[in-house]
Amino acid sequence: MEDKELNLVDHLDELRKRLILTAFAFLVFFIVGFIYVKDIYEWFVRDLDVKLIVLGPGDIVWIYFTIGSIIAIAGTIPVLAFQAWLFVKPALKPAERKVSLSYVPALFLLFIVGLCFGYFIIFPTIMNFLVELGGDMVATNFTADKYFRFIMSTTLPFGFLFELPVVTMFLTSLGIINPYVLQKVRKYAYFILVIIAAFITPPDFISNILVAIPLFLLYEISINLSKVVYKRKLKKEQEWEAEFSE
Repeated sequence: MEDKELNLVDHLDELRKRLILTAFAFLVFFIVGFIYVKDIYEWFVRDLDVKLIVLGPGDIVWIYFTIGSIIAIAGTIPVLAFQAWLFVKPALKPAERKVSLSYVPALFLLFIVGLCFGYFIIFPTIMNFLVELGGDMVATNFTADKYFRFIMSTTLPFGFLFELPVVTMFLTSLGIINPYVLQKVRKYAYFILVIIAAFITPPDFISNILVAIPLFLLYEISINLSKVVYKRKLKKEQEWEAEFSE
């Protein structure tokens, strides 16, 4: 009983250490984003025909913290993934350690790809649709607060959602899930993805469809990649059994 309690304490200490290192990395990247916030801001508004307005001093502070947080999240993703890998490393087999470590850079790359997809494809598509919908009925002006909130809501979720294939492959390699389970719960997963699409887009049907379709494709890609990993895992297990039987 005491040994179990000691193991639990050791695990909690290790988890605390990993979380502290991750929080420190977030703080460092946040400071970097805060320092270069003006350059980043100018890049985001480079294609706007109008100048953004603020309704109070608090909005300016919010912009600084928002841009700093986006940079911090993007930079902390690989650190968080690596710290998570170090935490579970002792429980993994040598082969599983090698395979799972390769997922760390993939998580960061897919996060960046997701952000780019959201910003360069989803964001302008929805933005142009909504602006054209107003036509000549209204004068189009944007507050900095609402503009950046809109960018975040249409880009940041894709950064996390694009990591679904890698997470699925990782969990499949550990034997936690398999492609057949993913196929069985497909209709429930689609329902959840539709809810996510409705949550991160403006309340119109077209925007929901534009976001839901790539999410469905991501889920199907995840299933197919899970099948590849699952077949390789079964093949290795059969090879190990054949070696031990000899």
